[in-house]
Amino acid sequence: MSVVFVKTPKGADELVKRGGGLTPRERRILILIDGKRSVESIRAMALADDLARALGVLEESGYIVLADSPRPALPPDDGPAPGAGFREIPAEPDPKSLEMARNFIMNTLKTFCGPLTHLSIVEAAFAARTHAELRKQFVPWFEAITETGAGRRRAEELRAQLLKVI
Repeated sequence: MSVVFVKTPKGADELVKRGGGLTPRERRILILIDGKRSVESIRAMALADDLARALGVLEESGYIVLADSPRPALPPDDGPAPGAGFREIPAEPDPKSLEMARNFIMNTLKTFCGPLTHLSIVEAAFAARTHAELRKQFVPWFEAITETGAGRRRAEELRAQLLKVI
């Protein structure tokens, strides 16, 4: 699934008035955003090696937002959705992979959400003694990561990395 952005009213206004202090590259990318083109097609057209940074600036400045797209329903609290990508639970808890998953959860929340945000998720992750207990924090972790613009942009990459160890 491709990510698609749309201009906000502020973004459309910026194209007319040019008062936001955008760099020429950021302005060019803003022009290319039409609510139909995916990030991949914009990357091919803009030939920008720093497209992720420029999109981040535009999104955080309020010039663009993610296009509305149907989001999958969240799985029920009693476990992960089928096919969520979890590997098979080992017969015996693997302390090394549990510790790696705990640290990954803590570090990504600290990086993308702030050092004191979502402490309950971190505490529950460190209290988990088995892979099944730790997996109960996957959905809250993913929701927390996708609350921020930077987290949304890297959500799938981070999700894949956590699924390798959880």
